Amino acid sequence: MIHSESPTTLAGALRRFPEFLSPRVLLVACAIVVPTRLALGDWSWWDAAIVAGVVAFWPFQEWLIHVFILHYRPVTIFGRTIDFAVPRSHRRHHGDPWNIDILFIPSHVFLYAIPLQVALWVGLAPTLPLAFTGLATFYLLTLHYEWVHYLVHTRYRPNSWLYDRLWRNHRLHHCKNEHYWFGVTMLSGDRLLGTAPALGDVPTSATCRTLGFEDDLGGGVRAA
Repeated sequence: MIHSESPTTLAGALRRFPEFLSPRVLLVACAIVVPTRLALGDWSWWDAAIVAGVVAFWPFQEWLIHVFILHYRPVTIFGRTIDFAVPRSHRRHHGDPWNIDILFIPSHVFLYAIPLQVALWVGLAPTLPLAFTGLATFYLLTLHYEWVHYLVHTRYRPNSWLYDRLWRNHRLHHCKNEHYWFGVTMLSGDRLLGTAPALGDVPTSATCRTLGFEDDLGGGVRAA
């Protein structure tokens, strides 16, 4: 398989980022919901509360999705194996972590995630402006998630303390032990849920690439 050339500089990473489908989808989503929210006006303290709530929940969302969806293990019921496309894609990512072509949110996820998110926010928020506050916050954080995850898997190492910390944390998940360090853009979920141990307390896993499956690229479901 031919991989895209991995950027070695921040400028190169920024230039390549919009070439991939997931960032383009999220950039368009942000370009729609952010100006729409600004145009709707009617600001209140509830907007700040919604932003704070989404930001506070975000590290737990990253943790829950990573643990229970991305690292989902197929089950066999009455001889039939139940597996899903998203965890299969994530197993391929673990098998080939420096391949920047396969690390983004799978395109099919947006086909149901975007309509569902819009329906939930518009249906549950008390006003349309507050619904768009939630949507704008969510899509900006999702775009940031894709940027950080992509950056970690390039050949560029961030210079800033914050992004270097995120870089190191996620690389530990891929190269030290896949059972820890599930956060990508916010790490408080790992700290509060017990998956951010001291480095010396964790053995180096032999299954970081395979996640315990015989097929390194995640195409099969046979447990090793």
